[in-house]
Amino acid sequence: MSHNWWKSAVVYQVYPRSFADSDGDGTGDLRGIIDRLDYVAALGVDVVWLSPVYPSPMDDNGYDISDYRDIDPVFGSLADFDELVAKLHEREIKLVMDLVVNHTSDEHPWFEESRVSKDNPKRDWYWWRPARPGTVPGEPGSEPNNWGSFFSGPAWEYDERTGEYFLHLFSRKQPDLNWENPQVREHVYEMMHWWLDRGVDGFRMDVINFISKVTSLPDGVVSPGEQHGDGTPYVFSGPRIHEFLHEMHQRVFEHSDGPLLVVGEMPGVTVEDAVRFTDPDREEVNMVFQFEHMGVDRGHDKWDIQPFALPLLKQSLGRWQRGLAERGWNSLYWNNHDQPRVVSRFGDDGQFRVRSAKMLGTVLHMHRGTPYVYQGEELGMTNGDFDSIDDFRDIEALNEYAESVALGRDPDDMLAALRFMSRDNGRTPMQWDDTAHAGFTKGQPWIDVNPNYKEINAEAQAVDEDSVLFHYQRLIQLRHELPVVAHGDFTMLLEEHPYVYAFTRRLEDEELLVLGNFSAEQQQVEVADVESWLAAELLLTNVAQEEPSTASMHLAPWESRIYLRRRGAGPTG
Repeated sequence: MSHNWWKSAVVYQVYPRSFADSDGDGTGDLRGIIDRLDYVAALGVDVVWLSPVYPSPMDDNGYDISDYRDIDPVFGSLADFDELVAKLHEREIKLVMDLVVNHTSDEHPWFEESRVSKDNPKRDWYWWRPARPGTVPGEPGSEPNNWGSFFSGPAWEYDERTGEYFLHLFSRKQPDLNWENPQVREHVYEMMHWWLDRGVDGFRMDVINFISKVTSLPDGVVSPGEQHGDGTPYVFSGPRIHEFLHEMHQRVFEHSDGPLLVVGEMPGVTVEDAVRFTDPDREEVNMVFQFEHMGVDRGHDKWDIQPFALPLLKQSLGRWQRGLAERGWNSLYWNNHDQPRVVSRFGDDGQFRVRSAKMLGTVLHMHRGTPYVYQGEELGMTNGDFDSIDDFRDIEALNEYAESVALGRDPDDMLAALRFMSRDNGRTPMQWDDTAHAGFTKGQPWIDVNPNYKEINAEAQAVDEDSVLFHYQRLIQLRHELPVVAHGDFTMLLEEHPYVYAFTRRLEDEELLVLGNFSAEQQQVEVADVESWLAAELLLTNVAQEEPSTASMHLAPWESRIYLRRRGAGPTG
């Protein structure tokens, strides 16, 4: 197998809680995934990325881990996990585990031991600090610094037993590990080896660029209207991050039986940072998840929704394509468990849902990089249906709503923002068929199923060759069949066009032209060598080929096309 096999691979993310429930308790589980593996295999993907299934109090849906070496009973057992790995491998599909090692649960034995006393041997495994000098411990304003948590409120929690605070960049039940302590790193590496020995083929590492922090923990800048300081300059890609990741590579990845897929989720990472993280010679990670393109429709914060402008998206993705063209590698995604559904966000989830879902898939999958498909994306699943705050389950949404209302923000405005941007949009159950609860469970689902499941479901699409599902299967097939898709260069076209996304890919004698109309209006496309491209092979489109638009460079609403031409078959442009 090629050392860089992941460059031509497609990854499918499974959010176990919402994928398939085998026992009727309303929560998805490992046996439910096993029961649906033929569906995953038929899609054609090469890798399954499994969101956390470790034991957890579930304060943040499993991203607060209380035991790194077991499976939470809600999801099944280690025997179920081993069977899942074996059955994936039988289908020549690899398994990537979600690794969360910036923080643990406050119910993890490491943390429970650390909070016993100030001189406990594990005290320094976490970021414990006394109150700010001259303040009363436990009172507001006495926190060691002014940082805010990403989940609202201060980033510090007071512990009465020892009279000190611990750092938690996320929930107060997610204390941050201190990677400055070599014992922490050693135990993490041992745990990673333990999973690799069970057959795991790699890791997606949650907020991994947060593990190195500026150890003085200085105050952050407080922006107008904000209660807390911005700690991100001191935790995003801190001073020892490259050292830690290289050490991880040497201690863990170098000793695996075969080439692994290692992707680091890295909020705030720049193109220049990503080149260093993914340069093979530096031996850190294969690729990063970056969020720049996920901010093109947001204002000063995640709940400040701005009109979507295609040129901003093209500028962002184009910059990443150019920046990692020579060294490193891109990950490609529209959706995951932390994002709303892309067809509701950048597409049209009404009249043109099917066509816009196909167009969005076409544009993303034809970029240079490794595509990630989030469960239900291949069906064109849409944002959820949330009538009130009681319909939400995500701690981030619930905390933000409570804090915003307490500060005087209009509850209706906050609900509108949550309906559009909440992470719960991506967490509603997978829509398998048109039976009760979309075939996800025979019980009461942990979060409501989207009511449109009777129209949007896998069973109906599996027999409809014009479905979003069939289109995704074809996109994945093209990546496997045509080296130009995985390895060709990338040239953005029409960078300022407000509605048309256009680019070429070229490798040796093959060249692709990819077009996508991000609007409900017909668009004229003006590219060089139009006649040559019209005479080229139309590999894939999302409209009926007999429609007049495919005989010209007029794109129908939400239309996408992929053309293939070979040198010697006409003008090369």
